[in-house]
Amino acid sequence: MTKPPLPTRLSGPAESPGFLLWKISNAWQRRLRVALQPYGLTHSQFVLLATATWFGAEETLTQARLSQLSGIDPMTTSQVLRALEAAGLIERIDHPQDPRAKAITVTKAGRDLARKAVVAVEDADAAFFKPLASDTKRLVAMFQSLVEGNERVDE
Repeated sequence: MTKPPLPTRLSGPAESPGFLLWKISNAWQRRLRVALQPYGLTHSQFVLLATATWFGAEETLTQARLSQLSGIDPMTTSQVLRALEAAGLIERIDHPQDPRAKAITVTKAGRDLARKAVVAVEDADAAFFKPLASDTKRLVAMFQSLVEGNERVDE
């Protein structure tokens, strides 16, 4: 009997939830890249622009808060916000309550672009997840459980 090449409990990668998640994530990201290309946005740019548009209507957003809401690390958030600001899609203004902070606001051009891009992203999501359409609510609930169960892993 030959020794298995890896010390694993699985008969192969097709049984590994992590490996399958990695493959699914890569395929989904490729689909979103294609969907966002006509809008000149990367996926990270879209996520921060959409998050700022969504939550900015309800609260004064800082860079740290956008990082928290989007799940994008603070360094990447900073870099992406610089690119969005250079493109005229967001502005950094004096924060009304904290003189040390800047508030992130979405410009009219940013809101218009976010409104168009979100339709493309939702269409791409619908096409990607179509094989599971009858289980979408259950899938979202499982994803939410995974997010909530792993929020503090890197801290």
